Formats: sequence, structure tokens, C-alpha cells
Amino acid sequence: MTAHRAAICGDTGQAFVELALVLPIFVLLLLGAAELGRLAYASIAVANAARAGVAYGAQNHITAHDVRGIQTAATQDAPNITSMATPAVAQACSCSSGVAITCANAGTNCLTPNRIIEYVQVNTSASVDTLFHFPGIPNTVTLHGQAIMRVQQ
Repeated sequence: MTAHRAAICGDTGQAFVELALVLPIFVLLLLGAAELGRLAYASIAVANAARAGVAYGAQNHITAHDVRGIQTAATQDAPNITSMATPAVAQACSCSSGVAITCANAGTNCLTPNRIIEYVQVNTSASVDTLFHFPGIPNTVTLHGQAIMRVQQ
């Protein structure tokens, strides 16, 4: 029985050695998962900001030309993303016959019975700094969002 006790007593520190070897890898995995979740949240927020801006602009032909209102709608949709650049807004117009025209004088370029078809596009971007700086991984990630919607008639 004493030989059995000696074998058991010799293994008392094995669990702590295994924990010391595995714990740094486990902590690194948890930090990576937290960082990935944070970047995914920011990416969704930037994409949703573009959708909010284009939804405001697509209400009618008046809001489609309200660039400041579109930009405000986009930036107010993502208040937690402080590094968001000013959203880029673009309009595209065409006649229902398929002829591309400029939006500034769209009313005079479409011949009857053709209608004006107008689209609004909003591009958003934000630079997000990572909380943890790992070797080989960039410290700043640039996220982009884009939304295009047809303006309601």
C-alpha cells in the first residue's frame, strides 16, 4: 500500500503544470473572440448607418436631394461609432425608357409617357482601433457600408 501512496503523491503538481501550459492559450482565445465580436458589432453598425441614410433619402424626391439630412440620419444611427467619416451621398437618375439623365434637370429630359426613376446611394466608413494589439494583426480596421435604394414616386 505504501507503493501505491508514493505513486499518487508524485502526481500532485501535474494538474497545475497542465493549467499553466493551457491557460495562456485559453486567455488568448477569449481575447480574440471578444475582439472579433467588437469588430462585428461595429461592422453591423456602419452598414446599418448606410441603410438609415438611404431610407431617409428614398422617401421622396425632396428628401433625395437633402444631402445634409441623409448624412445626419446616417451618423445618428450609429452614435457608438465615434470614428465614422462623413457619409458620401450620390443620386442617379434615369428615364423609365432606360436613358440615363442628370438628376439636376431630370424633369425636362424625360419625354412623356416616360417617368423619372431616381436612386440614392449612401457609403459609410469608420476606422476602428483594436483593443488588443496582437503581432501580425493590424491595429486599425477600416469598415465600410453601402446602401442603394430607389426613391419613392
